[in-house]
Amino acid sequence: MKRLPPLQAAGLTLLLASLSACSSMAPDYQRPAAPVPAQFSDAGSVVQAADSAVADLPWQSFFGDAALQQLVQTALDNNRDLRVALLNVEQYRAQADIKDADRWPSLAAGLGATREVTVGVPLSTVYSAGVLMTSYEIDLFGRLRSLSDAALAQYLSTREASKAAQISLIGAVATAYYGLHADTQLLRLAQDTVQTRESSLRLVQLRFAQGASTQLDLSQAEALLQAARVSLAQTSRQLQQDQNALALLLGQALSPAQKAQLAQDATPSLPDLPGALRSELLLRRPDVLQAEQQLIAANANIGAARANFFPKINLTGSIGSASTDLSGLFQDGSFAWTLAPQLLLPIFDAGRNQASLKVAEVGRDMALAQYEKAIQSAFREVADALAARSTLAEQLQAQQAQTRAARQIAQLTDLRFEHGAASSLEVLDAQRSLYAAQQAEIQLQSQVQQSLATLYRVLGGGWTAPATPAAS
Repeated sequence: MKRLPPLQAAGLTLLLASLSACSSMAPDYQRPAAPVPAQFSDAGSVVQAADSAVADLPWQSFFGDAALQQLVQTALDNNRDLRVALLNVEQYRAQADIKDADRWPSLAAGLGATREVTVGVPLSTVYSAGVLMTSYEIDLFGRLRSLSDAALAQYLSTREASKAAQISLIGAVATAYYGLHADTQLLRLAQDTVQTRESSLRLVQLRFAQGASTQLDLSQAEALLQAARVSLAQTSRQLQQDQNALALLLGQALSPAQKAQLAQDATPSLPDLPGALRSELLLRRPDVLQAEQQLIAANANIGAARANFFPKINLTGSIGSASTDLSGLFQDGSFAWTLAPQLLLPIFDAGRNQASLKVAEVGRDMALAQYEKAIQSAFREVADALAARSTLAEQLQAQQAQTRAARQIAQLTDLRFEHGAASSLEVLDAQRSLYAAQQAEIQLQSQVQQSLATLYRVLGGGWTAPATPAAS
């Protein structure tokens, strides 16, 4: 071992660290232009306020129903898919820490002995103890930094994915909640309809016994009652299945209190959406940010592939104490150090480095296409949701008017039947039309409610934090 004054040895590590503080060879990242129109054409018919993003509105403020808020919070605490997404973030964070640690020397305490035999020279033994530095690459061309940047971007990507999973979960719980309210109304409607048609059948049976009705009238009344019972069974099954689906989202079974709350006949409150809805707001959606971080990671991988064409300097060494006598290992004058640099310059690799660079460049192009597709898909989702909101409102108004007309027709037909001016067939047909119109109205009301939850989800609502910065 060559001996070195302590102050010079102490500065050796600082010198090595400064040599590796080099810039990456990755291409300069510039966010690609969004391949969509600047504004949604249908936004003005749905929203009222200007220049405000739905992404700035917390879900607690958007969904003001206390029962729904409780369900959403339960899902956020217990949903297993969301739990896996959050654990995935932690895993990628640890992997990013590993890649960042590769940029720095690894030090370990060591104790060893070397025995050397040379012809004509007596056997010699050298004892050493100190701090050892395993193989350390001086990152002159930013290869390790690029790999660290790529790992960091992958971690940020998974973090955005977890945000997207949370927003999707909130939207799914809200959709299920509104659907269960509709199921409850449909079930009550089916129960009322069965009771009404049982009364009608008894009346027809009485008239048949008196000779005032025909066998055809009796059979038609019986068929209409059985159709209502079929609908009742279907609606009851749908309600139970939707409750099971909501329980899966919540990560636990519905409590009796929650079932009782869902059985109430209250219409959930629905706030209006703020925002002028410029398409650039899509860049704040977590899934779009996730795709952008994947693009940043792919861009950093190009830097690592480029650095492979340049020399690598690997260092191993130690600093501590050395002596030919074990008892003198830690005495004065035993300080020593070793340094073993190795320069590796690529000469022939059968095209491996060139192929690796090509893979990285193609990966970047693929990530770019996926990023642009994520924006286009987000644009379509929002445009579809806006179109649904504007048309469903008109459709619901028309359906409500149709239900009122069908109810009036049924009432007038009953009155005419009581005075002998209408047949039982006309009464049954009017009842059938009214039941279908009532079902359609309830289902449309539910679609209007669910469309608002969908629009909130596709706009990336529920996150007040600013967009995640790009990895540098």
